[in-house]
Amino acid sequence: MNKMKLAVCLASILGTGAFMGHAMAADNLADFHSQNQECDSCHQPSGELSNDSLTYENKQCVSCHGSLKEVAEETKHEHYNAHDSHFPGDVACTSCHSAHQKSMVYCDSCHSFDFNMPYAKKWERHEPSIAELAKDKSERQAALASRPRDTVDVVVVGSGGAGFSAAVSAHDNGAKVILIEKEPVIGGNAKLAAGGMNAAWTEQQKAKSIEDSPELMFKDTMKGGRDINDPKLVEILSSHSKASVDWMTNMGADLNDVGRMGGASVNRSHRPTGGAGVGAHVVQVLYDNTLKRNIDLRMNTRGIEILKEGNKVTGILVKGMYTGYYWIKADAVVLATGGFAKNNERVSKLDPKLKGFVSTNQPGAVGDGIDVAQNAGAATRDLEYIQAHPTLSVKGGVMVTEAVRGNGAILVNREGKRFVNEITTRDKASAAILQQTGKSAFLLFDDSVRKSLSKINQYIGLGVAPSASSLVKLGEEQGIDGKVLTETVARYNEFVKNGKDSDFERPNLPRTLNEGHYYVIEVTPGVHHTMGGVMIDTKAEIVDAKKQVIPGLYGAGEVTGGVHGANRLGGNAISDIITFGRLAGEQAAKYSKEH
Repeated sequence: MNKMKLAVCLASILGTGAFMGHAMAADNLADFHSQNQECDSCHQPSGELSNDSLTYENKQCVSCHGSLKEVAEETKHEHYNAHDSHFPGDVACTSCHSAHQKSMVYCDSCHSFDFNMPYAKKWERHEPSIAELAKDKSERQAALASRPRDTVDVVVVGSGGAGFSAAVSAHDNGAKVILIEKEPVIGGNAKLAAGGMNAAWTEQQKAKSIEDSPELMFKDTMKGGRDINDPKLVEILSSHSKASVDWMTNMGADLNDVGRMGGASVNRSHRPTGGAGVGAHVVQVLYDNTLKRNIDLRMNTRGIEILKEGNKVTGILVKGMYTGYYWIKADAVVLATGGFAKNNERVSKLDPKLKGFVSTNQPGAVGDGIDVAQNAGAATRDLEYIQAHPTLSVKGGVMVTEAVRGNGAILVNREGKRFVNEITTRDKASAAILQQTGKSAFLLFDDSVRKSLSKINQYIGLGVAPSASSLVKLGEEQGIDGKVLTETVARYNEFVKNGKDSDFERPNLPRTLNEGHYYVIEVTPGVHHTMGGVMIDTKAEIVDAKKQVIPGLYGAGEVTGGVHGANRLGGNAISDIITFGRLAGEQAAKYSKEH
């Protein structure tokens, strides 16, 4: 935080030396500020909130306390800094800090660190389901009886990679667009993705002499999905993947690092130079391009009901957190709302063995979009196929990208032994980990792996990757048999030198583990991706049970089913959301022009 700004602010609020007494007397931020400030220090002169994004109110926070970057400079901790966020976009102060009620740290929705925020309460979340909101009959009827608040060509629901891709694509194809997001932050699950973006026969691969083809990517994806994928959708994913990388690159993305994820025959997982996380980077690029195009982006705004005349879309009913119900007239609606992996009640009904599992997902991934689509007549498929990510850090709830294994890390158990091909598909890796003592395992790597993937430095910085100068010492500190661990690593290193893993037939052996310090991250599976969702055709049009198109309704990303079959390959999600988001936006804009 800018110390001069803070000093001026605190002096104006409290007077010299009064901060602690007043802070203890207050119960929330509004109480604290009101002791020496008027309401118009935060609010507009009218007293009304500016909009659902709280644009004006957040500007007042920044004017006093400084930007998020400035605040981060003064709020450093040993292992984390909540203000040094990995989130893309412009994170609003009100995402965590509330005024007239207790605050909740948004980070607590995923992580288990002690953030110690003033005037905070424990994270809790109960938003009414789409079905529960149907009880608001009088409010909804009043909103629908009024004139539409806005009229546009296309409304996109969801600000993840699919939503932003659809919005930018629709705009660039001549449509007037509104993009709505129910969370206070952008990015959906895409902002958490770290591994890469799969694409075949790209310029980046050619530069590294990597032989690949859309046909091979198609084959790998179908095999990974146990051949229940919709082959027509997989053909679009694989044949359009290069164009998706080119599209992102032309908008400013760095996708020059190419690695390998589980289930891939060759290196095709594209990410930023040095191996930084791909998801937040991609979302940031899309967000920047959304701002350049002046696309109307509304946070804290929930899509509630697709409005139709007959079977044809005419708009969408939304509910703003602060402005309440209103409707937007539109020719087309793109649902890009993500999956439901954060909704364990729904997950466990479909797959009982996942009952009680933690999730790697952001808190909004509860299945709203699927409910809204079904209410509009959409068919669904493959809902029972739910993927666990094998490497969720036991400490801190941090998802550890598959790229760590792809770049050379191995998995060992408490007995110090390897037990699986580390880059097998996620379902097999997860099942293998759950069979180990304590239902967890340790991701082991050395400084050579750390240097190959910059994302690893974040895990070390968060304190979830303890290290030691020797395997024996590391084993003693982490409860792993150090003697056996030393033998295991020596055996693995021989496999690397010989180019063949005789124990588990791991296909890629990028490096020996014998450089510098050793590191381990204790990991266990977490519910990660829902393969099923609403049914779409090859134009990203949502269809009904008779496979008839619902005119004007489109879907992209994890809200849809059919692309990934029974199991998604790592790196295919980013490719999916960009490819089908772009396609949905293009088709929605085209439909709007024609109707």
